[in-house]
Amino acid sequence: MLEASRLAFDPLIPWIALWVLVAGAVALWGVYLYLRGKAWLFRALALTVLALALANPLWIQEQREPLKDIVAVVMDRSESMNFRGRTETAQAAYDAVRKQIDADETLELRVAETDPGADGTDLYVALQSALSDAPRERIAGAILITDGQIHDAPTNADDAKPMGPVHALIVGGDDEIDRNIEIQQVPSFSIIDQKVDMRVQVNDPTAQTVPVAITINGEMQPPQSVKVGEPSMISFTLKRRGENLVVLSVEGIPNELTLANNLASARISGVQDRLRVLLVTGEPHAGARVWRDLLKSDPAVDLVHFTILRPPQKSDNVPIEEIALIAFPKPQLFREKLDEFDLVIFDHELRPSVLEEQYLDRVARYVERGGALLIAAGPPYPGAYILYNTPLGGVLPGRATGEVVDGKFTPQLTKLGKRHSVTATLPTEGWGPWMRYMKMDQGKSEALMQTPDGHPLLLLNRVGQGRVASVMSDQLWLWARGYEGGGPYAELIRRTAHWLMKEPELEEELLELQAGSAPEVTASLHTMSDAPAPLSVAGPDGVKAESPWSLVSPGNYRAVLPAKELGLYRATSGKLNAVTLRGPTHPREYLDLRATPDKLQPIAAATLGGVFRLGADGSPTMPRIDRIGERGNAAGSDWLGLRQRGAYAVRATESTTLLPGVIGMLLACAFLMLAWRREGR
Repeated sequence: MLEASRLAFDPLIPWIALWVLVAGAVALWGVYLYLRGKAWLFRALALTVLALALANPLWIQEQREPLKDIVAVVMDRSESMNFRGRTETAQAAYDAVRKQIDADETLELRVAETDPGADGTDLYVALQSALSDAPRERIAGAILITDGQIHDAPTNADDAKPMGPVHALIVGGDDEIDRNIEIQQVPSFSIIDQKVDMRVQVNDPTAQTVPVAITINGEMQPPQSVKVGEPSMISFTLKRRGENLVVLSVEGIPNELTLANNLASARISGVQDRLRVLLVTGEPHAGARVWRDLLKSDPAVDLVHFTILRPPQKSDNVPIEEIALIAFPKPQLFREKLDEFDLVIFDHELRPSVLEEQYLDRVARYVERGGALLIAAGPPYPGAYILYNTPLGGVLPGRATGEVVDGKFTPQLTKLGKRHSVTATLPTEGWGPWMRYMKMDQGKSEALMQTPDGHPLLLLNRVGQGRVASVMSDQLWLWARGYEGGGPYAELIRRTAHWLMKEPELEEELLELQAGSAPEVTASLHTMSDAPAPLSVAGPDGVKAESPWSLVSPGNYRAVLPAKELGLYRATSGKLNAVTLRGPTHPREYLDLRATPDKLQPIAAATLGGVFRLGADGSPTMPRIDRIGERGNAAGSDWLGLRQRGAYAVRATESTTLLPGVIGMLLACAFLMLAWRREGR
């Protein structure tokens, strides 16, 4: 405890009133002096004593307790500190700093760390957090132990002055080299088969141009060369709807700091510009409007719909010129424009007199080349001239028996349908009845829905590169009208159509691979098989690891494998393949991993602190820590300074009045009487 004395004032009137009186008195004394009054000295003494009496001077004696100065030490725990001995060196530096600070009883230590899981190094935020409640008059300075790669440095370095002096201890060698690739701009989605532009930059101190390898969903693309140190554009196209994993990589160089930032990835959603659908209704019927309304309600669908109102065999003796109908444009649709459609729907029977075999053969070839065809059966589908007796029959699922069954029945899912991606998620309770169906021999096709007595209602089949589906009833409109509860007609048709157009999420055989923050990858498998093929995962180093599947639910399996290496992992299960990237995509933390003093130098200069390189060999050469005064530079070549603030807390106080008011008034009156006597002579 220290004792100290000081002079203070406790005015008897408000300060502003006192200063007004003093100013007026001085003005009057000045006028008196101008008029050459004889007692100017006595009058000045009287006014001075009066002012002092009103100011009430006090002699204060205090008992003061010195307060410790506060110093903040911030440890960089970001991922960039995990390379080449930086963590060990930083810990050794921290231990040395703490030992010196703990030895000084006038210092209070506050420690803060950066978030190791953050996207970047927020070192300045950690410093502010450590000193947020510290009185500025007690801050002796701050010491930052880091590799210098921070991402939240203040725009104006002078903002750090209240926390200064700020010193930086840089962990890492000054001869480090590193090649990295950075994705600077990438779209979140792209239209299928259209060019995607991605802006990237490769940094490399050893080359002028570098080839960039490109993989999309694990498939290699032609490499592209980019200039080093400046933004460059890389272009490619996406072929698959849904999420696409695009990985860019560059080869490593000798003595490179790490290969972790030699690749970057982006996930781009592939979308169809507009889904073009051709709907041909063989004849007017109650369900035709259901198909049209359902497809027209989707803003992503461009629908071309034709209804055959007057087939050629119909004879009504009405002259052609009096019929306000256009002719069915078969050549334009099925010869010139067919490949432009993503989905073709035949609703009800198309008689050969309406669509000749040459056009049906073109539809069959369209499917084999990758097209999608949906057949909605209806009378007279099972007649003698059914589509199965045309060139189209070679791609249709199953085989029609020619029998139409009338009668009320409730559709139900087959055993396969309860597991298939198209129908597994449909609600199965409360379905309304249908009134008619066409018998089919299933053959090798997949039946997802059936009648109560086992006849297929919804069949799927793959043909060549394309897909075909058949609905063996024209009663779907009853569900749309809500007859006896209706049914999930919209979801059923939507999912069937998307399966036909090869949406990845609706594949019945689907393998997915994901990597999280833990050193492992998780494989998920959806399959129709009860005995899936074993899982094999190849890491970035090419080493394969196998794992058995764990059953999650019928048709769904899961497996977890260790994955210590950063990079691209490839999974295989039978004919299924999947890829994922473990590690950074393009976070700020991995853009540049070289230790550097450049980002902290402005802060150190603004606060009169210093920047010191410690190396990364685990035995840093530490600067000594000195206590310095309030002003002047706070760092040298081998020392850093922490200021002595001299802050204290007053624990006890005693005050003595130096000029009581009564005595002051008496003295003032005495000086005035002396002034009058002098003036009276």
